[in-house]
Amino acid sequence: MGCALGCFGWAGASPVSAQAPHGEVRPTGVPAGMSVFPLADVKRGMMGVAYTVFEGVNPEPMDVELLGVLKDAIGPGQDMILARLKGTKPEYTGVVAGMSGSPVYVDGRLLGAVSYRIGQFSKEPIAGITPIEQMFEVRDGQGAGAEAGTKAPVNAGGMQVQPMETPLVFSGFSQEAIDRFGDRFKAMGLTPVAGLGGVDGDAKQPEPLVPGSAVSAVLVRGDLSAAGTCTVTYVDANQLLACGHPLTQYGQVDIPMTKANVLATLASPMNAFKIVNATETVGAFTQDRASAILGRFGAKARMIPVTVEVAGSGGASIKSRTLHFEVLDNKQLTPSTMLVSVYQALQGTNSSAAEISYRMSGELTVSGMDGKALPPVSMDGEMAQNEFNPAAINAALFVGERFSRVYQNAVEQPVITGLRLKVEAVPMRRTAVIETARLGRTEARAGETVEVETTVRPFQAETRVVRMQVQVPAGTTAGPLRVMVSDGATLDRLLQPTATTPHPLGLADTVAQINRSHANDRLYVTVLEHSAQAVLPASTMASVPLSMANVLEPLKDGLEMRLTGESATEAGSVEVPEAISGSKVLTLMVR
Repeated sequence: MGCALGCFGWAGASPVSAQAPHGEVRPTGVPAGMSVFPLADVKRGMMGVAYTVFEGVNPEPMDVELLGVLKDAIGPGQDMILARLKGTKPEYTGVVAGMSGSPVYVDGRLLGAVSYRIGQFSKEPIAGITPIEQMFEVRDGQGAGAEAGTKAPVNAGGMQVQPMETPLVFSGFSQEAIDRFGDRFKAMGLTPVAGLGGVDGDAKQPEPLVPGSAVSAVLVRGDLSAAGTCTVTYVDANQLLACGHPLTQYGQVDIPMTKANVLATLASPMNAFKIVNATETVGAFTQDRASAILGRFGAKARMIPVTVEVAGSGGASIKSRTLHFEVLDNKQLTPSTMLVSVYQALQGTNSSAAEISYRMSGELTVSGMDGKALPPVSMDGEMAQNEFNPAAINAALFVGERFSRVYQNAVEQPVITGLRLKVEAVPMRRTAVIETARLGRTEARAGETVEVETTVRPFQAETRVVRMQVQVPAGTTAGPLRVMVSDGATLDRLLQPTATTPHPLGLADTVAQINRSHANDRLYVTVLEHSAQAVLPASTMASVPLSMANVLEPLKDGLEMRLTGESATEAGSVEVPEAISGSKVLTLMVR
């Protein structure tokens, strides 16, 4: 039980001899046996050895002194072994982000995984070990360990115990992008880092994955990449267990699993972490549970292909380029990952803080669970800076909002088959407000045409006049008729529901509702007639007869419909070169 490092024949090099469970050779320093050291046999003062990669691909040993067992420290019935890591490297680096999952052996038998840290600024490397029996529950799909876990810190004996952070390395992303969106990933226990590593799926790594190897979960790959890394605890012919705690706490997942090469281990009393390059794909992570993540060799994770084409115009000193990348398909992780990736694809084109706008077109292609393709979701619009955000943020939020409404549909899980964006970057703020509006004449008959003249004021530019010919709807009753000149958002508020309905909208209806949204770079003229209008989640019914309005009244009481006294009928629109905002209401006397 007092086994030192030499008990396992480790000589600091990378000799190979034993056969790995999945048919590859294994470094001799890692114990070849699969026997388990029972949690019940743990005694204070026992010595063991743990393996992790500090540099390169080969695990290195470190002594472990067992301090005792903390009952229910991780959760009900989920105990944790408290230990002190010993040796030159762990005493120098401390407990390192990316070390979680490092296997611990006592007398050559697997005890568990180094996976928790105690406090934030501990002066010595005190760590928590997840017992291997609890990790095997994930492998076997049973027990409390098979349930999705929590990554929230817990207190044990007055100390704060929390999972070791998983370094999430973003390659091709600026620090500014990480600063803006990093909190979304920190909330999941991932430590976002810009540029210190990457994903090279074409890089071959002949060394096998063994207990103690670094292993990566890929969120983005291609011209942009992002991957989180922890350590392998257990390997057999078909699968592996890693981390010793949840990576994202989302239960069943589908994330590419790759080998990894540790370039260096950065020592820091606040945030020590491994600098990692993810390499060749070997399978997919399929389970993310309280005690471990499980990866299956040969499995193929589904990814969402994204293309972002950016071109400069109007003398913009912006290099045209096209980015191709793939984003993981995971209901919880994908929206934030897609948001930061689209933002970086746009933000990376602008080397200065100058005013810039984006005229964006594109589509999100999607199918239902039955495999039937739905109409593409439109991604068209004019994105410009406002008092809250620069244009790139507004563009990313626009794409992210539409993507999330489809991807996180509460009725049906869609299959996203691709996102394509084409963006024209212009070095100016292309916004305008509606300043005044007037009718060419104040009286007309039903069916006649009236000119609407609108004055718009672009940002830091001279006003201009926009004229439209609109027809008074046939059958309009005599008397005053309200005519509204507005932006698309104002018109949407009249034609789309505002209250949350008790029944969520289905996928097809959600796509249809998004595509009915009015563009922000068009000026609209709407006739507001004196008749009831029923606004339902999936459609709008204008000029509803009183008898039908009475039939629909129960839907109004159940918040499934909004009934108004005016029917909004779109009478015309014209494209403008800016993101327009504002509205004016005029009165026309119908004879």
